[in-house]
Amino acid sequence: MSATLDETTAKARTTTTETSTRLTTEQLRTKRRLTEGRLLVLAAIIMSALTLRVAVTAFTPLATQIGESIGYSTAVIGVFGMLPTAMFAIAGLLTPVLVRRFGLESTALIAMVMTGTGSAIRALVPDTWELLTFSALALTGMGIGNVVIPPLVKRYFPDRLALLSSVYIVMVQLGTVIPAMVAVPVAQAHGWRISLGLWALLGFAAALPWLGVLRDRRGHAKADVTALPPEQQTTGKPWRSPVAWGMAFMFGMTSLITYSVFTWLPTILHDAGASLAYGGSMVGIFALIGLVAALGAPLIVGRVANPFPVVIGCALCYFVGFVGLLAAPMHATLLWVLLLGLGPSTFPMSLTLINLRTRTAAGSASLSGFTQGVGYSVACIGPVLFGLLHSATGGWGIPFIMLTVAVFVMMAGAWQACKPRMLEDSWN
Repeated sequence: MSATLDETTAKARTTTTETSTRLTTEQLRTKRRLTEGRLLVLAAIIMSALTLRVAVTAFTPLATQIGESIGYSTAVIGVFGMLPTAMFAIAGLLTPVLVRRFGLESTALIAMVMTGTGSAIRALVPDTWELLTFSALALTGMGIGNVVIPPLVKRYFPDRLALLSSVYIVMVQLGTVIPAMVAVPVAQAHGWRISLGLWALLGFAAALPWLGVLRDRRGHAKADVTALPPEQQTTGKPWRSPVAWGMAFMFGMTSLITYSVFTWLPTILHDAGASLAYGGSMVGIFALIGLVAALGAPLIVGRVANPFPVVIGCALCYFVGFVGLLAAPMHATLLWVLLLGLGPSTFPMSLTLINLRTRTAAGSASLSGFTQGVGYSVACIGPVLFGLLHSATGGWGIPFIMLTVAVFVMMAGAWQACKPRMLEDSWN
């Protein structure tokens, strides 16, 4: 009897071992297939992220030279200054429609083709209106890319949301800094059309891996968005959710402050006695600090349930930087700019929270579109209102009070966005 039991136990153990071996082998195969697929998507996300600001920062250093060449006034430069946030806002509202119709991956492909086409054609056109039109096309493509990348990260890297958020936001920052640094030297060597148009190659290159992703998925990208199980379908409306409104104001006020600083920091320092070159270098430092924020903020957000204390730290950086620039702009200028550069850490925080506060890629796409559509609509008025207040008062105090109010609004939005709850649970 004992021998029979021992024999039965041994057979059971052998069967269990064989089953475990088969499961382990299947898991390894599954993991390998997933890794192979994700590598192509990772390349697509990285290349796409690099394109998301190049049409802006490749143009700005050349704006005066281009105006002299094709004949537009300095007033038109202001229109170009408002165009990015306006197109990003439109893209935020348009992208959810495209995602429902074509799927995330196809929408990303459309965005990169629009970016490459607009960037290429605007470098060839002879007049101002064509330059504006095709700049708008490129910027709309970039805006669509802004919206679809967070849900794509959620779809393919749900186990690495914070890390992948850091990666793609760093790529966005590099795509902001590098074109601005090389625009003038390339224009001096080869002309402004080459300097402006070469970035179209990046947009077209970013489209290629998305073609590979769509081929691997056999054209079923749309099904993943629209044919979800009932419990995962995005049936609510984001504007009914305090999470969405909190995200929109957190993102929008951060963008408003950032674009205002980008636009007016050189003038503020020039009025205090600095050269325009010095002001430009401070803007470059302000942008570079964004790389530090892009690396650190998403990782912090991914580790804590409620990252609102980080938002308070960002607000304090803003307040000290504002006071420093007002009271002593030419003393410890680098310190004030460094603090101002840390303030917009709430930008990568917002993009990371889009994924952390949603259950599905469809929910992430909905929240991303609403956040960026509303946020960039609000951000449009920042640089213009800052300048109008300066013109009306002849000083910088009232404009900085306006930015201070924006910080408080940002904190109110962040209070809602940072609470550990999901969009899908709050919009009913």
